[in-house]
Parts: sequence; C-alpha cells; structure tokens
Amino acid sequence: MSSVSIDASSVRVRELGHFHIEDTDQTERSQWMLNSPNPPPLWKRLFRPLKDTKFFFSSKKKTCHGNAVSFLGSLFPILSWLRNYKASMFKDDLLAGLTLASLSIPQSIGYANLARLDPQYGLYTSVVPPLIYALMGSSREIAIGPVAVVSLLLSSLVQKVVDPAANPDAYRNVVFTVTLFAGIFQTAFGVFRLGFLVDFLSHAALVGFMAGAAIIIGLQQLKGLLGLTHFTTKTDAVSVLESVYKSLHHQITSAEKWYPLNFVMGCSFLIFLLIARFIGRKNKKLFWLPAVAPLLSVILSTLIVYLSKADKNGVNIIKHVKGGLNPSSAHQLQFHGQHVGQAAKIGLISAIIALTEAIAVGRSFASIKGYHLDGNKEMLAMGCMNIAGSFTSCYVATGSFSRTAVNFSAGCQTAVSNIVMAVTVLLCLELFTRLLYYTPMAILASIILSALPGLIDIREACYIWKVDKLDFLACIGAFFGVLFASVEIGLLVAVSISFAKILMQSIRPGIEVLGRVPRTEAFCDVSQYPMAISTPGILVIRISSGSLCFANASFVRERIVKWVTEEEDSLKETDKGRVQAVILDMTNLMNVDTSGILALEELHKRLLSCEVELALVNPRWLVIHKLKVAHFVDKIGKEWVFLTVAEAVDACLSSKFADP
Repeated sequence: MSSVSIDASSVRVRELGHFHIEDTDQTERSQWMLNSPNPPPLWKRLFRPLKDTKFFFSSKKKTCHGNAVSFLGSLFPILSWLRNYKASMFKDDLLAGLTLASLSIPQSIGYANLARLDPQYGLYTSVVPPLIYALMGSSREIAIGPVAVVSLLLSSLVQKVVDPAANPDAYRNVVFTVTLFAGIFQTAFGVFRLGFLVDFLSHAALVGFMAGAAIIIGLQQLKGLLGLTHFTTKTDAVSVLESVYKSLHHQITSAEKWYPLNFVMGCSFLIFLLIARFIGRKNKKLFWLPAVAPLLSVILSTLIVYLSKADKNGVNIIKHVKGGLNPSSAHQLQFHGQHVGQAAKIGLISAIIALTEAIAVGRSFASIKGYHLDGNKEMLAMGCMNIAGSFTSCYVATGSFSRTAVNFSAGCQTAVSNIVMAVTVLLCLELFTRLLYYTPMAILASIILSALPGLIDIREACYIWKVDKLDFLACIGAFFGVLFASVEIGLLVAVSISFAKILMQSIRPGIEVLGRVPRTEAFCDVSQYPMAISTPGILVIRISSGSLCFANASFVRERIVKWVTEEEDSLKETDKGRVQAVILDMTNLMNVDTSGILALEELHKRLLSCEVELALVNPRWLVIHKLKVAHFVDKIGKEWVFLTVAEAVDACLSSKFADP
C-alpha cells in the first residue's frame, strides 16, 4: 500500500505543473523504441551463420596470401601450434600415444567384431581417422577410433539392409557407404554451422541411450564369452537372453557340445581387467595399468591357447587377421542401387551419435585444461576424417571416452599422441597380425565388457532426476527404448520426448502477474515474491515465452482475459473500483507471428469493450517492427508503448487521476 500512495502523490505533483519534464523524458524514451531501425531482412538472418564462418575468405582487409594463410590456419589447427612444439612435449605425447595404442589395438579388434566386420577393419579405423583428426581437430586430448556405441548402431541398422552372415561383402560395402554419408553430413554440419542439430539429442537422452546401449553391448558379448555358435541378430534384451537360453539348451541337449573353457578363460581375464581398472582409479600414478591390461590379456590368452592347443578343445579363436596398409575401398562404395537411401539415413543417425559423443568428450576434457573447443571445427574435422576413412576401408570413427581418459592421464600435450597411436597400430598391422591367429574370442568379449561400466552413469541419472523430471523422462525413455526395443526406437523415443517437452513449453508458456517489490522499481512475479504489491485497477502481466505464435496465442489471450475477469470480480467485492488498464511486459518475447498479432488485436477489442486500456512494455526489435507493420501500434496508440513497467504504471495512474 505504501508504494501505491507514493505513486499517487507523485501523480499529484505532476498535476501541479511539474510533470512536463518527466513526461518529456518518458515520451522520448518511447520514441527510441518506436523509431528504432528495421531489423535485418529474413535472408540476412538465414545466411548470417554462413557469412560468419571462418572457413571462407571473408576478410576484405587481407591480401590473397593473407586470406590463404588464414584459411589454412583455420582448416588445419596443427599449423598454428606446431611452430611452438618442443622436444619435451613430444616425449609426453610419445608416452601417451604408446599407452593409447596398447588399449586401442585390442579394443579396435573387439569393436570390429561388434560391428560384424573382420578384425582388421577395426585396426584400419584406428589408423587413417586419427591421422586426419590430428591435422584438422582442435582438441588436444581426444582419442579417435572405433567406439562401442557406434559399432552397435551400425550392426543393428545395417544388418536390416544386408545380412552379414549371408553376404558379408555386400554388408561391408554398405558399412563403407554409411561411413561416407556420415562424413558428408558431419562436414555439412561444420561448414554451414548446423551444430544445433546435434543438440536435439539432449544430455539427458544421451545418458539414457548410453546406459541402454552399454547393457545391450554387454549382452551381445555373451556369444563370445560363452562360446555360442547359434545367436540372434536382434539387439533387444529379451531376444538376446532368449537366444542365450536356447543356444545353451541346444548345445547341452544335442550332440553339439558346449565348451565351458571359453567362459572360464573369458571370466578370468574379465576379473583381471576390472581389478586393473579399479587399481588405476584408486592410484592415479598407475593410470597405465588399465591401459595396458587389455593388450596384456590378449598376449597372455593367445600364448595359453597356442601352447595348450585349446582351440582344438572348443575354444573359439579369431583365426586369420589380414595385415598390411589400409587398402582402398573407393570401388566398394555404392552410389547406385536400392540401398543408397537407407545408407544415407543410417549415415545421418551415425553422424549425429558420433558427433554428440565426440563433442561431449572433447569439451569435458577441454574445460579441465582451460581452453575452448569450437564445435563447428570439430564437426568439420570429424566429417573429413570419416570421408577419408570410407575410401580407406574404415568404418565410422569418433572420440572415445575411455581412450581419451587414458590419453589425458598419460599426460598428452597435443594431438601428436593420436599420430603416435596410429603409427603404432599401423606397425602392428604390418608386423604382428599373424600373432593374433590364436587370440580367443572370449578375450575380446571380456575387453569390451570391461569398458562398459564407463558408459553407465547412475550418478548423472540421479542428478537429472533431482533437477528436471521431464529430462529424466527422456533419459529413462531412451534407456528402456534401447533395452527392450531397438537402438533406433530408443533414439526415436528420446528425441520424441525432448520435442514433446519443447512443444509443451511452447503451447503453455509462462504468464506471470507482476507486482512492485517494496522499496524498489522492480516488478516481479507475485507467486515467486509474495511481498510484491499489485497496484489496484492495474494488471501487470509478463509473457515469459520466446515467441507468441500460432501454438500459444489463443492460450495467452484466454489466460489474460480470465485474469482480467477474476481481478474485476475481486475489485467489485472489495469496492475498489474496476480494472482500468492491462500492461503487457514483452521483455522476454523475441518474436511474434500473424496469429500472435491477431490474438493481441482480439485481446485489445475485448478490453476496449470493457473500457480497459492495453499498454505494451519494452517489445523487442523484431516484435515492435511487426506490430508497426501490422498497424497494431496505431490501434492502441503510440502513447501506450513504454520502455519500462514502472513508466507504464505511472502513466496508467496519471490517466486514472485525470479521468473525471
């Protein structure tokens, strides 16, 4: 009540002849807003991201040579930091790269098996893409190569196009084509600055998707861990568990024997890998132990099988692994035929998943080191390396969280660690692939299983539940979708829930009744600030929405009319007069369409019929432009457009006291 009396007294002072200075200031401030220049046209707003990109020669002040140097420096970040590269840094990168290679070699073979490809293709993917990324990528720590989630995604989607068991060559060709399309999409995202498309898979959805994929990947490894020969091609948990039961029952009851030695060997080394992982986490100085443990497991298990002739006693082994440099796969890419459209669709899904994982990993470690990671440059680098990989017998590569953590812990300084890792894997392809002949499949399964706990983040899921229940719904939807349906269903559920959340917020935007906070000029939501005082006869409303559009315009209009009616009834009961003005605070409103303008016009007519004035406060640049073009400002009167809520309230009170 004190603020109301202050407002009333200030109005009386103006009526005594001292109001002209303040009124002049208020009119001038309103004119600043009403006479602001027109906003940029639509085509400029659409093409501004492309104009702002640094991948093109856009500087008019530089010479052609300067533009070329700037372009190459932007395209190849290695040119900027290589000039200051020191021998001490190479020592750290060499150690990190060798440590990284010891983990990458067994993991790459295992992930190729998960993608239903021959083992050498996983090793190929750890050679060319890391080399390209080292030249074009901006992250110092990220480790490039095949990853479990993308491998599962490819095997689950591509096998619906071509059966890998019936036609492995055609399956491999489709995978290479998918890799090419994934690279093309990733490059387009970077060049045209379309990184926002990756954000459609929200953080919460990604947490649920990763957890569900980790469990599915783990269940898929039961085939190798148990030494099963009959196994399902489906990826949902029910089908996999049913297949395990039927396979075990078939092998136990039929003449075909089941050899538990696969299980014993796989579980033994899995325990060893988990212990090494636990020790590495407890003692940071022993970071190298979980990194070299997979390679050590491969060496020991291969020796055991070779010396004991366990392969003749039912232990499944890798057998032949083709060595040598990456062969060209350009002639295997399919640009014609019935599978091109499906390959493009799978490539788009793979591109988004790979980018989401890589950028999340890269940014998390960049924040620790205290530098910024340019998402668009990362997309361009990822796209170019996958395009190059598709021509050199590689499948979709991206940043791996587990290997990046090892790279970071090993003390890497630059992307040279990726080069060292790639060269080491290449030497392995040239010299040591024959030694992998007796490597048991159960060891590959145990290596993949040991890496899966890092994909399941229960703590983050609990955090999401505490902060945002709708986000948790997207998280749990993605988790159960992947677990009990399929990978693509899980992604679809997650994206659908995220879109539903956005749609619900758009259709039901925040609309708040404001009151003046005592001893201030601030007007705040009376629900959040109960001490805020409403001015009798004046209803101040804030539209807390980015856009007043066809989806929410009717809702906003009806809600305001309802509040006006309720306020009118309340004032009649207390004999405090009637509602004389409605003030709309448009500070948060960024845009309005024709449906929104039509709703405002209908609201204005409805209020005029009740002899209630409508005032607008601080409409944004695009909003005031459209309201002027639609002549809505002329309908309500230019004097009813204000810069602040306080000025609008004062003007309404002045009008109230001026009335006879």
